[in-house]
Amino acid sequence: MNASHPVPHEVEILLVEDNPSDVELTLRALKARNLANQVFVARDGVEALDLFFGDGHHPLREIGVVPRVVLLDLKLPKIDGLEVLSRLKKDERTKNIPVVVLTSSREEPDIARAYHLGANSYIVKPVDFEAFARAVSEVGLYWLLLNEPPQ
Repeated sequence: MNASHPVPHEVEILLVEDNPSDVELTLRALKARNLANQVFVARDGVEALDLFFGDGHHPLREIGVVPRVVLLDLKLPKIDGLEVLSRLKKDERTKNIPVVVLTSSREEPDIARAYHLGANSYIVKPVDFEAFARAVSEVGLYWLLLNEPPQ
C-alpha cells in the first residue's frame, strides 16, 4: 500500500445517541466488557452522517476511520435514526457496516421500517441498568468478536 492510501483506522463502535444518560450507560456497559476502547459518539443524525459523507473537515474521516458496528438510536435531533439508517444502507461505501438499532421505541411501525431499511438488529432499551448493560455488552461481543464482516 503506498503512502497516499493509508491503512484505515478502526473505530470499533459508532454510538449515535443524543441522551447523555444513555451514552454514559452504554459506555459503562462496554467498558465492563473491555469493549469501549474505540467508541465514537455522534450526538445527532447530522453528526453521524457527516462522519461518513460530509464534505467538511471531520477528523475521523480524514484519517480513514471506519466503524465495525453502528449502535443507532431512532429518536435523534436534526435527522432521525431511520433516515441515518436509510442513507447508510443505500450507499455502497457503508451498506455492509452492521447497524444495530438501540432504542426505546417498541412501536411496530418503527421496528418494521428499521428492518425494511436494512437494520441488522433491533433492540429495545431495557429500563433497568443491569438488563441494559447486559444487552449492550452482548451486542458488542457479538458484532466485534463473533461476526465475520465481508472484506
